[in-house]
Amino acid sequence: MPKITGMAFSYIPMNPKWFEPASKFVDLSFPAAVAKLGQLVKIPGIAWPSFDQGNLELSVEKVADEFRHLGFFDFVEIRRAARPSGDSGAPALVARKAGHPDAPHVLLYAHHDVQPPGDRSLWDTEPFEATLKGDRLFGRGASDDKSGIITHLTSLRAFIELATEVRIGVTVFIEGEEEAGSESFPEFLRANHADLAADLIVVADSGNWSEDVPALTSSLRGMVSQTFTLRTLDHALHSGMYGGPLPDATTAMIRLLASLTDEKGNVAILGLDSVSIDGPELSDAEFTQVAGLLPGVERLGTKTVTQQIWGEPAVTVIGLDLPAVDVASNTAQPAVRAKISLRLAPSQSPRSGLEALKDHLTRHKPFGAELEFGRHETGPGYLAKDGWAAKLAHEAFSAAWPNPSVNMGIGGSIPFISQFAEAFPSAEILVTGVEEPDSRAHSPNESQHLPTLKRAILAQSLILLNGNDLVR
Repeated sequence: MPKITGMAFSYIPMNPKWFEPASKFVDLSFPAAVAKLGQLVKIPGIAWPSFDQGNLELSVEKVADEFRHLGFFDFVEIRRAARPSGDSGAPALVARKAGHPDAPHVLLYAHHDVQPPGDRSLWDTEPFEATLKGDRLFGRGASDDKSGIITHLTSLRAFIELATEVRIGVTVFIEGEEEAGSESFPEFLRANHADLAADLIVVADSGNWSEDVPALTSSLRGMVSQTFTLRTLDHALHSGMYGGPLPDATTAMIRLLASLTDEKGNVAILGLDSVSIDGPELSDAEFTQVAGLLPGVERLGTKTVTQQIWGEPAVTVIGLDLPAVDVASNTAQPAVRAKISLRLAPSQSPRSGLEALKDHLTRHKPFGAELEFGRHETGPGYLAKDGWAAKLAHEAFSAAWPNPSVNMGIGGSIPFISQFAEAFPSAEILVTGVEEPDSRAHSPNESQHLPTLKRAILAQSLILLNGNDLVR
């Protein structure tokens, strides 16, 4: 089969000689891997300031010990970087092994911090006790993202055991505040740029299409949000005494918000991109079920479901300041404030998306109302490169799972992935993961489907072993 040139390396089909020994190693190692996962789940490392930050120290030290015990790296260090406020960020692990200059250097990313447990009464098990029920291990962080750490750790063990000669370089970066917004991430990349530089970045923090269908996350939508105030009066008025000719701010706001979509629910804001998405499809019936639409409620838009949630813009009103119904009086409001979230196709810059939104609001404000823009937020989208690593990964995933691997998108944004791409523009990024639709990351009863974890370890072992044979 001919090579397919991509990035600095050429794609070579996966060598079948690695599958059997890697499978045997993972089979033998998996019980110990699950036990280590259980130990990590017991540490409630939460990066939010209202929680005990000492647990983050315990978490990162435990992770560092596991990677030190491999005896593989030139160094294993715990590092921090400053947040924009100047405060020190959460502790992160960086370990690096230099490789042959003609071989790929691989960066393996995951995060050791977790979401808060939330309402304990909604959990069927203790959040910070790993509980095995059937083929699932329950606990906060069991899937997001401590199984990502275990995937890196165990696949490296397989690689060290089976590779006859170590040619690839490897860096491991285990972040400590991803769930709290990765505030120190940009500064961490800047301060540790040389140690994090890589030809391939594997981000083990996403999911799969199903338990039996693996996936690479090949696209992420960007986002902007905008707060604004609409004013029509200089003071509130009695709605009975003045109602009729009065252009109150609430009526004006309702008309303005209604202009954001057309009669079929498609986004009506001009100047927004659309990107054709290649991946599996979700039927309208399946979407109705997973999204929890009430009987008789129809979905919005005219394109296919996955095209809409991966490759199209989407607009949602996420905040509206009005008197609550229980305290409402017969009063016409002089001003109303709203917040809009606009999701962008992966190709669109947040700046241009924000300008398109503001232009639409300005052109469609009714009755000559005054419009004042407030705070806004932005997050970039991401489109994966289809290079040598993606092709190898699809082969490895397809070999490890019972069904072929697919590409899939994510409707939300993950800003740190775009920050990786900006810091290392020549690197190929693989967004992989161990989650699947019932992992319930961020929710009560989070769990890790253990067969998925085992397959992910095998697939990444095959990627490392085959990548070790590549040359520039």
